[in-house]
Amino acid sequence: MKALILSGGMGTRLRPFTYSMPKQLVPVANKPILTHCLENVRAIGVEDVAVVVGDRAEDIRAVVGDGSAYGLNVTYLQQEAPLGLAHAVAIAEEFLGDEDFVMYLGDNVLVDGIAEPARDFLADRPAARLLLTKVDDPRAYGVAEVDAEGRVRALVEKPQQPRSDLAVIGVYFFTAAVHEAVRAIEPSARGELEITDAIQYLVERGDRVVAGEYSGYWKDTGSPDDLLDCNRVLLRGLHPGVRGEVDAASTLEGHVVVEAGALVERSHLVGPLVVGAGSVVRDSELGPYTALGRDCVLEDAGIRDSIVLDGVSIQGVRGLSGSLIGRSADVRGGEATGRRLIIGDHTRAEVAA
Repeated sequence: MKALILSGGMGTRLRPFTYSMPKQLVPVANKPILTHCLENVRAIGVEDVAVVVGDRAEDIRAVVGDGSAYGLNVTYLQQEAPLGLAHAVAIAEEFLGDEDFVMYLGDNVLVDGIAEPARDFLADRPAARLLLTKVDDPRAYGVAEVDAEGRVRALVEKPQQPRSDLAVIGVYFFTAAVHEAVRAIEPSARGELEITDAIQYLVERGDRVVAGEYSGYWKDTGSPDDLLDCNRVLLRGLHPGVRGEVDAASTLEGHVVVEAGALVERSHLVGPLVVGAGSVVRDSELGPYTALGRDCVLEDAGIRDSIVLDGVSIQGVRGLSGSLIGRSADVRGGEATGRRLIIGDHTRAEVAA
């Protein structure tokens, strides 16, 4: 089986971060979202992966490289515009050939992996296997109607009057039958080749398309709150360990990771949290549920339930919560109890007391 990972979207809902980086590279628990996808794919035994890229191709390449760091062989496929998920399958047809494959949206995080649905797919090889989850508002998703045996009877993209609360999440398993379906469909009203239309073609042709509810944690990381929620879940799964330096005047509670080269002095850290390599935390309160990136400086600061990217400086600001702070940002000021910051790369922010 091969893998097709889609990493060409614009990520408009995650601006200002996605002005300067692809949404797939925004980190959760100090690791790019795309890296979590690659690790899940490798965990099911896949070695050959095509990554579909758009305008930010070089940024993706700089992180993923040839894939060898993940035990993968990575091929890059350029998509000239975001023309739909089925369009991505079309441009990957030569790479995929006649093999089964998993298509994985590069901004989706499935914390518990995809081993179980992969086994189910390989056991009986339907034309397609979908992963579903119940959602409060199905109108924002592709929605599946499934019979008692798990066979998909209909699939509709973003229906105004959903007939089910089962949304299709961003991991799909296909046999080569999907290629004919992709060639048979036309662009939707929004000008895209919809993968839901291709799957519906398979259903109407009588091919077996099945689905099952995903039992683990899933998040489509399309907003800052989604990222923070995902960060909390992933941090809970970290194995605590101090590989950096923590002085005797500091206290650590709960699951705390201090990476190599990091320095903690006269500070109170409450896990789960991670302090990235090369960062300095001095006279500060950090956590819980905080991912502090590499080469950051926190002095006389306090921050919790937040994602802080690499190279950030926070000085003299306490009480920050629920924040996302972009790379190399500089935050200064005074007491900010309960205050939230969402700022992009290289921003200077002064917080009034």
